[in-house]
Amino acid sequence: MNLRRELEKRISKALVAAGAPADSPALVGPSKRPEFGDYQANGVMAASKKQKRNPGELARLALDILGNLDGLADSVDVAGPGFINIKLSSDFIGKHLSLMQGDEKLGVQKPERKDTVVVDYSGPNLAKEMHVGHLRSTIIGDALGHVLDFVGHDVIRQNHVGDWGTQFGMLIAYMNEIKASHKDLADLEEFYKAAKQKFDEDADFADTAREYVVKLQGGDKEVAKAWEDFRDVSLHHCEAVYDLLGVDLKRGDVRGESFYNDDLPNVVSDLDKSGLLKKSDGAQCVFLDEFKGKDDEPLPLIVQKSDGGYLYATTDLAALRYRVGKLKADRALYVTDSRQALHFRQVFAVAKEAKFVPADVSLEHVPFGTMMGADGKPFKTREGDAVKLMDLLAEAQERAFDLVSEKNPDLPEDRRREIARVVGIGAVKYADLSQNRTSDYIFSWDKMLSFEGNTAPYMQYAFARISSIFSKNRKNETKKTAADNILIEHPAERGLAIKLLQLPEMIQGVCDECLPNLLCGYLFELAGAFMSFYENCPVLKADEPQRSSRLALCELTASVIKKGLQLLGIETLEQM
Repeated sequence: MNLRRELEKRISKALVAAGAPADSPALVGPSKRPEFGDYQANGVMAASKKQKRNPGELARLALDILGNLDGLADSVDVAGPGFINIKLSSDFIGKHLSLMQGDEKLGVQKPERKDTVVVDYSGPNLAKEMHVGHLRSTIIGDALGHVLDFVGHDVIRQNHVGDWGTQFGMLIAYMNEIKASHKDLADLEEFYKAAKQKFDEDADFADTAREYVVKLQGGDKEVAKAWEDFRDVSLHHCEAVYDLLGVDLKRGDVRGESFYNDDLPNVVSDLDKSGLLKKSDGAQCVFLDEFKGKDDEPLPLIVQKSDGGYLYATTDLAALRYRVGKLKADRALYVTDSRQALHFRQVFAVAKEAKFVPADVSLEHVPFGTMMGADGKPFKTREGDAVKLMDLLAEAQERAFDLVSEKNPDLPEDRRREIARVVGIGAVKYADLSQNRTSDYIFSWDKMLSFEGNTAPYMQYAFARISSIFSKNRKNETKKTAADNILIEHPAERGLAIKLLQLPEMIQGVCDECLPNLLCGYLFELAGAFMSFYENCPVLKADEPQRSSRLALCELTASVIKKGLQLLGIETLEQM
């Protein structure tokens, strides 16, 4: 049950019955002062202000209608100028926790409407190896895909790779000139640099590269074969990164720029038929009144250059047509750098104006900030180059291995290596996902690998610590400990129980707002609530039925932490 949504529905209904306007929201949230209740509704003040009524009077009238919320609450009362405080019934808490035990969805209900959600993420350029600039799109998009899948939506992943354009003519020309084999492409970055240097310094080579582009676009079989070979090698590099990150992107999810190439003339033609195209300095553009630049000048969305070439906007419009027309998207998420915000606002607006996308399809840009170095500048190597993602992940594992070896030197090396892989990769991902995605953040090895604070090692250790409770239990007992009735008696039990019940509303928040950091923050708070419970409530030494009840709370906490980290794409360990 999404407890917050249920309370909002009931309290809003009571407010309207008490005479508040029909659109009065209850504004329910977890209470910041547990001594006043578990949840608080703050919507009375806004509702009473509209009618110039006394908020306390309106709150008390609503309270008479609410009663004890059909057994959901032990008490519902009014505080201050009209806050409604709700203290949940211990029987209700225990009953719903028991239901969560036997539910693989952990109380998360199916959505009222099942949507087909297309998630566009990662999207590297195949001319180079993936670097740290691709990390955020890849792991934020993957986490959102996991959460939407878990809730019950149909998720379609799309990897919009850059696999077309002038750079491929340059690369194919260089491959032919040096008679390169696949072995020469082992280091894509160096190969690209060499080709680019040749392109910049040799005018004849540059002309040859442009000729290859024309041949490629014209369907020349030999050039097309070279392009396919280069694309295949490039995708193998990407897939090695995805495998190490544990990211759910497969070859079948790739829909690169080349995929939409044949539809680009149709996009321009259809925009023209709809009366949206205007010529400006020889280029075909769309001008919409809502987009203005300096001096209130209209901003164009250019879809075809004066030389007949197409742009990113044209490809993105073709991609939208495919995702809505063929994939039947109800919602499309674009997980890209925040600097592309204006581009996507324009593309989405033009797509709706041109009727490429129905009005009821939700088009959402999911922007993110930049990973910064300690100097406050975008994260680079000492030489100023972009850090290869594979190199970053290798260093994460080595640093984690040193940490594990220091703490557990007696473990076999292969076991330490496995722990280091899980901890190191998890640390990099969690450090990113725990930030509000719209913010820039400072990359810090020491912070992300710390066993203190809101980090992956802390959360992984919290899970391992709970797992150790069951290893200490009698050998003839099963790990799963189902309690017919979970008892809520101690304040620390209550604090942990309330936090467990908040999982469905937290998951819904991630779905609605596309903010994985909400889940990270929730898991960190849950781990803190468990530590308070464990310190104050003996588990294995408790008498029955309290012992089974507390074991069930431990098991449910472990399940929620494991599932939460899994949704973020992070592995857990039962021993660390």
